[in-house]
Amino acid sequence: EVQLVESGGGSVQVGGSLKLSCAVSGFHYRDYCMGWYRQGPGKEREAVAAIDRYGDTDYADSVQGRFTVSQDNGKNTLYLQMNSLKPEDTAMYYCAALGFCMQAFQAFDVMTSWRGDDNYRGQGTQVTVSS
Repeated sequence: EVQLVESGGGSVQVGGSLKLSCAVSGFHYRDYCMGWYRQGPGKEREAVAAIDRYGDTDYADSVQGRFTVSQDNGKNTLYLQMNSLKPEDTAMYYCAALGFCMQAFQAFDVMTSWRGDDNYRGQGTQVTVSS
């Protein structure tokens, strides 16, 4: 059984930082991507960052230069370092594991549409940025 468990969310003031973690178990694909997406109140789902098995990354324009996605394969953990946080970053953040994904940029479409049977996600962790 594939399980993804996010942690690290919380409340922070504008300009602050948070680091999200996602512990992954039971996910075994040769070709895969991992990523983060978010959904704020009254907003559509937005893919924010992705990383493929080669370590290549991709980011949404809204977070480019502020967020960094990384993975520790030895610990089966995905991270999202978020700096210079803004009120518009307030959202529930979800970790995603996508099978048969070859390159990071492909993960964005999958996380937005959520098509396919080899995709998994966690329960989410709330991030609130206040001014």
